[in-house]
Amino acid sequence: MDKTVIAIPSAIPMVTLTGPADTFLAEFERAFPELGLTVRGNEFLVRGPEQIIAEFRSLISELLVVIRSGQVLTTDAVVRSIAMVRGNSGERPGEVLSLNILSNRGKTIRPKTANQKKYVDAIDQKTVTFGIGPAGTGKTYLAVAKAVQALQAKTVNRIILTRPAVEAGERLGFLPGTLHEKIDPYLRPLFDSLQDMVDTDSIPKLMANGTIEVAPLAYMRGRTLNDAFIILDEAQNTSAEQMKMFLTRLGFNSKMVITGDITQVDLPSGTKSGLRVVTDILDGISDISFIHLESEDVVRHRLVGEIVDAYARFDVTSMPRRNQGR
Repeated sequence: MDKTVIAIPSAIPMVTLTGPADTFLAEFERAFPELGLTVRGNEFLVRGPEQIIAEFRSLISELLVVIRSGQVLTTDAVVRSIAMVRGNSGERPGEVLSLNILSNRGKTIRPKTANQKKYVDAIDQKTVTFGIGPAGTGKTYLAVAKAVQALQAKTVNRIILTRPAVEAGERLGFLPGTLHEKIDPYLRPLFDSLQDMVDTDSIPKLMANGTIEVAPLAYMRGRTLNDAFIILDEAQNTSAEQMKMFLTRLGFNSKMVITGDITQVDLPSGTKSGLRVVTDILDGISDISFIHLESEDVVRHRLVGEIVDAYARFDVTSMPRRNQGR
């Protein structure tokens, strides 16, 4: 049994690391049951196995990096940092949590998990990136943030956001109202993400001049998309033919991000999801990346991750199936 002292710089109040009412300290104790932790002034007194002490020391070092970047630690950030350190993800919490993608109206968008950082890095490095995972893992939100970042940096001239209007069977002409009123319910989640990142007053102007386009997938047919950052959302609801159609719209100096959750397919019975089959078709192509996000990457209420896990454990064969052909 080893023991050591981890000294915290005097410029950083100890409460910053232990949390209000010792909430962060409680998380440390829960995550490192092998250790005896005592706080004395600006020091942690630590007793336990040498390897576990080394992990805890690494965690504290990474949290100090986050604090020095100007962020205020939260319980969520502490829990995610612990998961990265103890899970051997290969990502450093200090790098993940201090990576700024975009800032708007005082709000900074950053990855919050190791997989989210891998996703963001893949978007930077590859021409086509697939982000596959359950609801709440930031697939679409981070993709839109990277698109806005690219537009601001002038590496692309426009952003194109699209998703299949599968609930209407793509037959929008049968719905009442103007074109905007018909497609708005299916594209609203993309607008919501966009409004978090671009001044709301400027969005109509950007859409009017074609800098930002939000349209159903059916409207992509027959086009070549150059100098654009293109996002296909809810890609699990594309057919194999639609997925091929979309991917072959790729033009020069463009980047594509395709997001979806293969556990939430809404296609008619007998129609295979294009997102399910594309992994096998495109696997091994060097400039295409597939990033799989998991329940631990959910950044909504903590219960969302638990719900995702519970459904994954449940025997789906006992549930009524709307789509046997998925």
